[in-house]
Amino acid sequence: MRVREIIQRAKEAIEKKKAFDVTVLDLRGLFPFSDYWILCSGSSLLQTKAVAEEILRKLDEAGIYPLHVEGEDTGEWILIDYGDVIVHVFRQEEREFYNLEKLWQRARVVYSEREGLDLLDKID
Repeated sequence: MRVREIIQRAKEAIEKKKAFDVTVLDLRGLFPFSDYWILCSGSSLLQTKAVAEEILRKLDEAGIYPLHVEGEDTGEWILIDYGDVIVHVFRQEEREFYNLEKLWQRARVVYSEREGLDLLDKID
Protein backbone atom coordinates (compact mmCIF):
# COMPACT_ATOMS: atom_id res chain seq x y z
CA MET A 1 0.00 0.00 0.00
CA ARG A 2 1.37 3.38 -0.99
CA VAL A 3 0.27 5.23 2.18
CA ARG A 4 1.91 2.67 4.43
CA GLU A 5 5.06 2.76 2.27
CA ILE A 6 5.26 6.56 2.51
CA ILE A 7 4.82 6.45 6.29
CA GLN A 8 7.36 3.66 6.75
CA ARG A 9 10.01 5.26 4.54
CA ALA A 10 9.51 8.68 6.15
CA LYS A 11 9.74 7.13 9.61
CA GLU A 12 13.00 5.36 8.66
CA ALA A 13 14.45 8.66 7.43
CA ILE A 14 13.34 10.42 10.61
CA GLU A 15 14.96 7.76 12.78
CA LYS A 16 18.16 7.82 10.73
CA LYS A 17 18.60 11.54 11.38
CA LYS A 18 17.75 11.13 15.07
CA ALA A 19 14.60 13.25 15.15
CA PHE A 20 12.44 12.48 18.17
CA ASP A 21 8.89 12.39 19.50
CA VAL A 22 7.60 10.78 16.31
CA THR A 23 3.80 10.66 16.09
CA VAL A 24 1.49 9.52 13.30
CA LEU A 25 -2.09 10.79 13.33
CA ASP A 26 -4.99 9.30 11.38
CA LEU A 27 -7.04 12.27 10.19
CA ARG A 28 -9.41 10.39 7.89
CA GLY A 29 -12.83 11.99 8.16
CA LEU A 30 -11.44 15.02 10.01
CA PHE A 31 -9.14 16.75 7.53
CA PRO A 32 -10.18 17.05 3.89
CA PHE A 33 -6.73 17.24 2.28
CA SER A 34 -4.83 14.27 3.71
CA ASP A 35 -5.41 11.09 5.67
CA TYR A 36 -2.27 10.86 7.82
CA TRP A 37 0.13 13.28 9.41
CA ILE A 38 3.60 12.38 10.60
CA LEU A 39 5.02 14.73 13.21
CA CYS A 40 8.56 14.76 14.53
CA SER A 41 10.90 17.13 16.32
CA GLY A 42 14.49 18.19 15.91
CA SER A 43 16.63 20.03 18.40
CA SER A 44 18.05 22.54 15.91
CA LEU A 45 17.39 24.13 12.53
CA LEU A 46 20.29 22.14 11.11
CA GLN A 47 18.73 18.90 12.30
CA THR A 48 15.23 19.68 10.98
CA LYS A 49 16.67 20.51 7.57
CA ALA A 50 18.72 17.29 7.57
CA VAL A 51 15.64 15.27 8.53
CA ALA A 52 13.57 16.82 5.74
CA GLU A 53 16.35 16.24 3.19
CA GLU A 54 16.61 12.59 4.25
CA ILE A 55 12.83 12.10 3.96
CA LEU A 56 12.83 13.60 0.48
CA ARG A 57 15.82 11.47 -0.55
CA LYS A 58 14.42 8.23 0.84
CA LEU A 59 11.04 8.67 -0.82
CA ASP A 60 12.60 9.93 -4.04
CA GLU A 61 14.53 6.64 -4.23
CA ALA A 62 11.16 4.84 -4.29
CA GLY A 63 9.79 7.13 -7.00
CA ILE A 64 7.54 8.96 -4.54
CA TYR A 65 7.64 12.73 -4.95
CA PRO A 66 6.06 15.45 -2.84
CA LEU A 67 3.29 17.65 -4.16
CA HIS A 68 4.65 20.55 -2.16
CA VAL A 69 7.38 21.39 0.35
CA GLU A 70 7.30 24.43 2.66
CA GLY A 71 9.62 25.84 5.28
CA GLU A 72 12.94 24.44 4.08
CA ASP A 73 14.46 27.90 4.07
CA THR A 74 13.89 28.53 7.78
CA GLY A 75 13.79 24.97 9.14
CA GLU A 76 11.51 25.85 12.03
CA TRP A 77 8.53 23.94 10.62
CA ILE A 78 9.06 22.01 7.41
CA LEU A 79 5.95 20.58 5.78
CA ILE A 80 6.30 17.88 3.12
CA ASP A 81 3.03 17.11 1.34
CA TYR A 82 2.68 13.67 -0.26
CA GLY A 83 -1.08 13.99 -0.74
CA ASP A 84 -2.57 11.37 1.57
CA VAL A 85 0.39 11.79 3.94
CA ILE A 86 1.79 15.08 5.21
CA VAL A 87 5.07 15.12 7.14
CA HIS A 88 5.65 17.91 9.67
CA VAL A 89 9.27 18.33 10.78
CA PHE A 90 9.40 20.81 13.65
CA ARG A 91 12.09 22.40 15.66
CA GLN A 92 11.12 21.40 19.20
CA GLU A 93 10.09 24.91 20.25
CA GLU A 94 7.75 25.34 17.28
CA ARG A 95 6.17 21.95 17.87
CA GLU A 96 5.41 22.85 21.46
CA PHE A 97 4.03 26.23 20.41
CA TYR A 98 1.72 24.97 17.65
CA ASN A 99 0.82 21.75 19.49
CA LEU A 100 -0.92 20.09 16.54
CA GLU A 101 -1.67 16.98 18.59
CA LYS A 102 -3.87 19.04 20.91
CA LEU A 103 -5.40 21.03 18.05
CA TRP A 104 -6.31 17.78 16.28
CA GLN A 105 -7.02 15.76 19.43
CA ARG A 106 -9.95 14.03 17.74
CA ALA A 107 -7.50 12.34 15.37
CA ARG A 108 -6.62 8.74 16.14
CA VAL A 109 -2.98 8.20 17.10
CA VAL A 110 -1.59 5.24 15.15
CA TYR A 111 2.03 5.66 16.20
CA SER A 112 3.54 7.44 19.17
CA GLU A 113 7.15 7.11 20.16
CA ARG A 114 6.37 8.84 23.46
CA GLU A 115 3.49 6.46 24.33
CA GLY A 116 5.09 3.31 22.92
CA LEU A 117 2.14 2.85 20.55
CA ASP A 118 2.57 1.25 17.12
CA LEU A 119 -0.51 0.46 15.03
CA LEU A 120 1.13 1.15 11.66
CA ASP A 121 0.58 -2.43 10.50
CA LYS A 122 -3.18 -1.72 10.71
CA ILE A 123 -3.02 0.98 8.03
CA ASP A 124 -4.76 -0.12 4.83
